[in-house]
Amino acid sequence: MKRIKGFCWSVALAAVMISNGAAQSKKQPATAPVRAINVDFNQAAGPLNKMFNACVGAGRAAEGLRADWQQQLAYVRRECGFRYIRMHGLLNDEMAIYTQDSKGNPQLSFMYVDALFDFLHSIGMKPFVELGFMPSQLASGSKTIFWWKGNVTPPSDYNKWEQLVQQLVAHFAERYGEEEVKSWYFEVWNEPNLEGFWAGSQADYFKLYTHAARAIKAVNKDFRVGGPGTAGAAWEPEMIDYCYKNNVPIDFISTHAYGVKQGFLDEFGNGGTVLDKNPMSVSGDVIQSRAEIAASKKPGLELHYTEWSASYTPADPIHDSYHEAAYVLQKLKQVGNAANSMSYWVFTDIFEEPGPRFTPFHGGFGMLTIQGINKPVFYAYQWLNKLGPVELKNTDPASWVCKDSSGNVQALLWDFTNTHPGDSMHNQKYYIQDLPSKPKGKLQLHLSNLPAGNYAVELYRTGYKSNDAYAGWLSLGKPNYLTQQQVAQIKSQHDGSPFLKKMISVKAHTPYTEDIDLRENDVFLVNIIKL
Repeated sequence: MKRIKGFCWSVALAAVMISNGAAQSKKQPATAPVRAINVDFNQAAGPLNKMFNACVGAGRAAEGLRADWQQQLAYVRRECGFRYIRMHGLLNDEMAIYTQDSKGNPQLSFMYVDALFDFLHSIGMKPFVELGFMPSQLASGSKTIFWWKGNVTPPSDYNKWEQLVQQLVAHFAERYGEEEVKSWYFEVWNEPNLEGFWAGSQADYFKLYTHAARAIKAVNKDFRVGGPGTAGAAWEPEMIDYCYKNNVPIDFISTHAYGVKQGFLDEFGNGGTVLDKNPMSVSGDVIQSRAEIAASKKPGLELHYTEWSASYTPADPIHDSYHEAAYVLQKLKQVGNAANSMSYWVFTDIFEEPGPRFTPFHGGFGMLTIQGINKPVFYAYQWLNKLGPVELKNTDPASWVCKDSSGNVQALLWDFTNTHPGDSMHNQKYYIQDLPSKPKGKLQLHLSNLPAGNYAVELYRTGYKSNDAYAGWLSLGKPNYLTQQQVAQIKSQHDGSPFLKKMISVKAHTPYTEDIDLRENDVFLVNIIKL
């Protein structure tokens, strides 16, 4: 008899045998709306597209040398299944890759980047290599961005830039093997369409890209290179057209999208952000990007959204809110097969663009707080990773239902309701509040042709005050500093454990039904385990 998370199903089976397992929730009024999800165990849609955990973001490379950063990445790798990681600042001075001697001759050192990439390799992750920013001794100017001063100017010598890229990539090939590096991605720069990130013109960026792409292909023609890594899905047709006309290598298009309406690059959140009411924000951009590639001279290019989230500022409390979990699932479901990866920005609040942060919940991008507390969005990704490899046919637009080779079924179900009041209020005022969720009626999962037998059922939820660490922090009075005991308390109260475990017996030719009381922005995982 299986033992799952310390729960002895043999005892439970003797004590509780629920025939055909309807949920034991209180009955809703007859007028309450019912959302029905009807799935046939024998009707497979095909392999589950796991683009959702292909890649995840991190702030900058130097942060990856920290012990707490590495511990948190190993955790999200294990729990959420992320395969690649992308970060800024690989070529920043603090990584010590590039300097010049007194005569201007390049001097390269790989000690820090080796320490970082060796760690990634040790936990089974691969780098989605962002080539940036400019080493100060190779830069044409002194303009920088962020607290950690990434230089955003073009190179003073494009030949030295090309030489740097080629020697760096050759080092990777020597250290990790060419077959391994063939599986990596090399992305040239970050958001060059924004003045803050690139002090040159579009033509200057294309020149930078050309030298980098040719350097990479000179090491191995099968190494993958792409760009432009723009904000707001910009420059995609222009990038493809430029590469086609000038015979410049390109293997993928990369760009970014965020779900807010105001401006760009507000690292402190001073200007305020407003969650977009457009139901196809973010996902509409992705679908449009795919259409632009399909209509281009290179219709087979991969598409990677190397940054995305509800908001582009690391001072937006929506990132801490339970709303973020449902938002992320809604957007990923809408994207469908349009993207090869959707890299959530970022996995941890150990993130120092505006400088070190000093409060436990400050609207940081991360799935985890600086102290390693799981936010609701972490559970969205953890539960996505629990889905089996075969997706079942399902017309419901806010769910996945999957199965695995052992006969287990996993159903990930959610409601996304954009409760934001609109342009009259910034996220920074709205999402810091206690925001109780309203009832949305009954959700009914109806699963036909489930093979007869005994099953264990686990139900998980994140939503208002349920695996909602921000609510736990509010209940403590929003302290600016959490003691070890308080951290442990919040983690314990919002640890992602199932809120219901039960046994069911399914009879032949009898459907299994699970009824769930649904609230705004609830996320549920129903895990049905064959015994």
